[in-house]
Amino acid sequence: MELLEGELEQIQRETENILSRHGTERQELIPVIQDVQGRLGYLPQPAMEQIAAAFKLPAVDVYGVATFYNQFRLNPPGKHQIKVCLGTACHMLGGHIILDSFERRLGIKEGETTPDREFSLERVACVGCCALAPVVVVDEKVEAKVSPIRVDGILLAFEIEKKEQEKEKAEEKQEGGGQDQ
Repeated sequence: MELLEGELEQIQRETENILSRHGTERQELIPVIQDVQGRLGYLPQPAMEQIAAAFKLPAVDVYGVATFYNQFRLNPPGKHQIKVCLGTACHMLGGHIILDSFERRLGIKEGETTPDREFSLERVACVGCCALAPVVVVDEKVEAKVSPIRVDGILLAFEIEKKEQEKEKAEEKQEGGGQDQ
């Protein structure tokens, strides 16, 4: 994923700050990676390269640790996080179809984030709402008995909300501009 303007500098600054608080002994590698992800929300490639250089390791070794443990993210989280349950009940009632619907609609695969960083999509093993299957968790809100049509409705609600916010901002700007005259 492409970095946003000014993001590389922020990544380097935050990673350096975290590295300065830890030693570069091998046992510090996972705590450093955890702290970087905690601060940045994910593990960007430049941070992994910076960590590797500090630990005098090949970058592939840091990447190997980051991909071995499923607690680490290699993509930035979206503003809105969508988690599709694929536990037994949800899978049996079409959870895989719901995941596919989100992938098609958002143009990303599970584990990825949209280029505008608006949405990230993940699969989860179980959210504990089997009676409501298939279930999707959107920004910590449980959506029950989701169908492919509901996928469109869920995403449409975000589009409408975004347009309303843009309209309000434009109106505020217009009102503020009228007062200056």
